[in-house]
Amino acid sequence: MNSSAGVKGIQAGEFSKGWKVLLTCLLGVACGASPLPFNIIGLLFDPLQSEFGWTRLQVSAGVTVFGITAALLAPLYGAASDRFGVRPVTLISVFLFGLSFAAFFVMPGSLVGYYSLWFMVGLVGIGSTPVTWSRAINLWFFRNRGLALGIMLLGTSLAAIVVPKLAGAVLQDQGWRYMFLYMAGLPLLVSLPLAVLFFREPRDAERPREVAEQGGNTTGIDFATAIKDRRFWLIFASIMLIATAYGGAHIHMIPIVMDHGFGIDGATTVMSSVGLGIFAGRIITGALLDRFWAGHVAFPLLSLPAIACVMLAGQDGTLTALVIAGFMLGFAAGAESDLIAYLTGRYFGMGHYGKIYGMLYLPFGLFSATSPMIYGGVRDATGSYDLILFVAAPLFILGGALLLFLGRYPESFPSVEPTSPPTPEMEPA
Repeated sequence: MNSSAGVKGIQAGEFSKGWKVLLTCLLGVACGASPLPFNIIGLLFDPLQSEFGWTRLQVSAGVTVFGITAALLAPLYGAASDRFGVRPVTLISVFLFGLSFAAFFVMPGSLVGYYSLWFMVGLVGIGSTPVTWSRAINLWFFRNRGLALGIMLLGTSLAAIVVPKLAGAVLQDQGWRYMFLYMAGLPLLVSLPLAVLFFREPRDAERPREVAEQGGNTTGIDFATAIKDRRFWLIFASIMLIATAYGGAHIHMIPIVMDHGFGIDGATTVMSSVGLGIFAGRIITGALLDRFWAGHVAFPLLSLPAIACVMLAGQDGTLTALVIAGFMLGFAAGAESDLIAYLTGRYFGMGHYGKIYGMLYLPFGLFSATSPMIYGGVRDATGSYDLILFVAAPLFILGGALLLFLGRYPESFPSVEPTSPPTPEMEPA
């Protein structure tokens, strides 16, 4: 009885110490470069085609430029967070991401200008994604790490629920340029002020004992050792397959729904159901990861979208069926993002978390970015999304199955000497 009470006390202590940081990270993720581009790009197909004559493939390529740029830079941003601390890297990136998004308001009517702006978003915005926010959460939480990461990553589901409706309303009322301007206000006016006030890594005494030695040093394996580990490549391959299958489905969800004969209101309703699915996936997956081994959690949850792909194929079907399919896709997306951050911390430790997580974010970013071009190219070539949806279904199943081969979590990690300046001994905001 006393032991159980002690555990409950420790668990409560993690949230009582870190709740302000957790809330800031949740809103930071929601307003960052991970969800915003992917939740508005589907709204751009018709207006940009109407104004400039661009194809869906050309419009989709913008977010591909962003995603590839961001993915390639993720390990560098992660390494910078390890070395200099996550706070300065995140604050600078959030500010510059907001400015780069606002720059679309004055975009010239050329593909070169369009792609250049997406390149800039990727160049400066990757530090506003879970690459940085999750490092702080992993340092504040251990016993409740899965749940805390799930709560943090609710930011993407919050964006998926709110952003399409908000952006769609601005688009219809004021046009696509103002849509970007309004969206830029989210990082600049919401997440940046909160991060300035509350976002920081824990002081040595505030860290859970499982992530640091008694002297305060974090523990974990180095990057060179991690990339020789078969578990790293199993996770890498799983992320690659799931991102390839999911990225294009999310970006093209609005035109997929409209191909079924529904208008913009029906399409944004389905997008909101994707957001609700991500929300549920985050919380349920996070809670399950704190209680069960990750492979047993991942495989069934990441197999759900295979059913959704079949439901989305064709041009018939009710709006209710499409809403259910969108929810299942979102649920799996929520599970996957939880798993990337959770598995990095549990299998490789926190000593070099940023760089290792950045490398595992790389396939997520790369293949989430190229997937929309594949979906768009198939749609342009065949007049339907059916072919790529039927290819995506087995990719989801295979991606989940790979995680069944990870094996047990390591019981301990070597100590890592600090390379960044110590956290100032100040009272939390």
